[in-house]
Amino acid sequence: MSDVSYGVMNDTGNFVIVDRNSSNIWESFSHPADTMLPTQVLERGGVINSKLSQTNFSKGRFQLQFHEDGNLVLRSRNVAFDFTYAAYHESKTNDPSNSSNSGSRLIFDAMGYMYILIRNGQRSDVSIRNTALSHQDYYYRATLDFDGVLTMYTHPKSPTNNASWVAIWFERGNLCSFVGGYEDSRACGFNNVCNLDTDRPNCECPQGFSLLDPNDPTGDCKPNFSPRCDARESNEDIDFIALTNVNWPLSDAMRIRSVSEQECRDNCKEDCFCVVAIYNDNNCWKKQLPLFNGRMGPSEISKALVKYRKGELPPSIPNIPTKFSREKKDQKTLITIISTILGSSVFVNVMLIGVLCLSFRMRVRKKVKKLHQSGRLANTNLPHFTYQELVKATSGFKEELGKGAFGIVYKGVIGENIVAVKKLDRVFDDGEKEFQAEVNVIARTHHKNLVQLLGYCDEGEQRLLVYEYMSSGTLARFLFKDGKPSWKQRINIALGIAKGLSYLHEECMTQVIHCDIKPQNILLDDHYNAKISDFGLAKLLKMNESRTNTGIRGTKGYVAPEWFRNTPVTVKVDVYSFGVLLLEIISCRKSVKEIESGVEYEQILTDWAWDCYQERGLDTFVDDDLEAIVDYKKLTRFVKAGLWCVQENPTQRPTMRQVIQMLEGVIDVCEPPCPFPLSVTSS
Repeated sequence: MSDVSYGVMNDTGNFVIVDRNSSNIWESFSHPADTMLPTQVLERGGVINSKLSQTNFSKGRFQLQFHEDGNLVLRSRNVAFDFTYAAYHESKTNDPSNSSNSGSRLIFDAMGYMYILIRNGQRSDVSIRNTALSHQDYYYRATLDFDGVLTMYTHPKSPTNNASWVAIWFERGNLCSFVGGYEDSRACGFNNVCNLDTDRPNCECPQGFSLLDPNDPTGDCKPNFSPRCDARESNEDIDFIALTNVNWPLSDAMRIRSVSEQECRDNCKEDCFCVVAIYNDNNCWKKQLPLFNGRMGPSEISKALVKYRKGELPPSIPNIPTKFSREKKDQKTLITIISTILGSSVFVNVMLIGVLCLSFRMRVRKKVKKLHQSGRLANTNLPHFTYQELVKATSGFKEELGKGAFGIVYKGVIGENIVAVKKLDRVFDDGEKEFQAEVNVIARTHHKNLVQLLGYCDEGEQRLLVYEYMSSGTLARFLFKDGKPSWKQRINIALGIAKGLSYLHEECMTQVIHCDIKPQNILLDDHYNAKISDFGLAKLLKMNESRTNTGIRGTKGYVAPEWFRNTPVTVKVDVYSFGVLLLEIISCRKSVKEIESGVEYEQILTDWAWDCYQERGLDTFVDDDLEAIVDYKKLTRFVKAGLWCVQENPTQRPTMRQVIQMLEGVIDVCEPPCPFPLSVTSS
């Protein structure tokens, strides 16, 4: 900046810094914030970010991007990690088959007209042309507002006292109607509701909920009630708040047909996981936390029944009778007894008071001990089960679903829900750490590609976890059975796992390293959607950490080389394991194959994948799988992505977000180098 001569604010609103040679060395038009002005141009690769709120000018939850391929998109954004989700609007000005038909620049011309200039010279309108408001008489601006709406505003150049900026055009004026195909790309936060009966999205916490952050009206809402599963508590204490024209259409846990509203209420009342029931036209949809993509407006003809326990006064802070309030009543009884005793002899009084004090002290110590044992999980909103409740739910731990490093998983039934109950068999050593890690981590994670934790038990030395039940079993059983699963199914499974890992690495409040990605830890639901399970080996990183030292974790065949070098590890160990898993999904064979005479070179899957990619051909790698061979371009892309993931040097491995982009074809996959150069020896 030593050559700076002066700065000037042009009439267009462009602030320019000029050097001694009268050349522009910086201009504000090339670094837009949330607004474009007439004569401003957004080149390919350009980005505009909304502000966080009406009064907070930090980078917000929405983004306008002009992609390199010429497509203009609006996306919602993860504020914490600067990660964008699927587009909720796109211009569709990209043509992969003919680049001359793709967009080259986004132009906001001097007359207040916004359009995309196509490479062949044509235009694609973005805004409408308003001839009634001449640019000679009105100022124009286009702003990506904090609520995600791209809005064109005008202001008279010769204003009266009451003149202000007036919106004359919207792009996607109500995100509630358009954002919702994805759990992550919601217009409002978890448990929040988007109002459809407005020109713009308006987020409101429903009755019974309140904002987690009062300064962020579009953020998450917390329930003002305590979801819990305690067989000792009567369902007669449960009631419902009825909200009309409200729904969370993508949060269904179960649908019940041909029932009355009262039957719907009763069914939700009996199900401790049900927090909201939606009733409409003799149909009942039960919902579980967290609720997402909530909508409110005349077009939602259903009724939402929000469950709460009597005595909890929504939306105020719960005021429910607890064990402590019952103890307070007991203390009054004790005082009455003591008062009666005081009428008798002094000696008897002293003796009885001593006994009562000792009894009271023992009760307090017992209560403190119990609180100490369970207090570490108080920050979770998960239902708590007694051990006997889970014994009953599993019929005495009768049906075994699988066995893990720290315990056995059993099939159970709670209410009308089939669940998986994981019983930890090592409590005071690593199993205790696993229990705390799983509950505290999974309770804070919500993603469609992660197995959902439904509750827990920490009674005495018993440690059990209750998960949603995955009816299709493990990926290992699905992948290595006789007869290959379809190529399309395998592609979707690979993408689902990648998205789940990306969430753990980049979107959680606390970054999570899974440490044991393998087919046995990937479960499949009814529709063969992949869900990552078993966070017992997960290593948590604080926000300011990216590396950690720890003992070797994981499973042979999937463990990254850095585990054996006693060097700090990062999320790249999961990327390596995913690479091995991806190659397994592509080829339908295990990472380590039993040695047969004459085919030792096929033993290690990563070696075999590299050999086939370089010499033998990918048709050999997939064992002449016709579906995969017909889709050869995608097959090649997937294999190349897998080879990049298993690079021996962790710095050469992509992030999981980049892996997703590779698999989806958003970015080109470069030629991978040999994955194990440090292991190659010359003869």
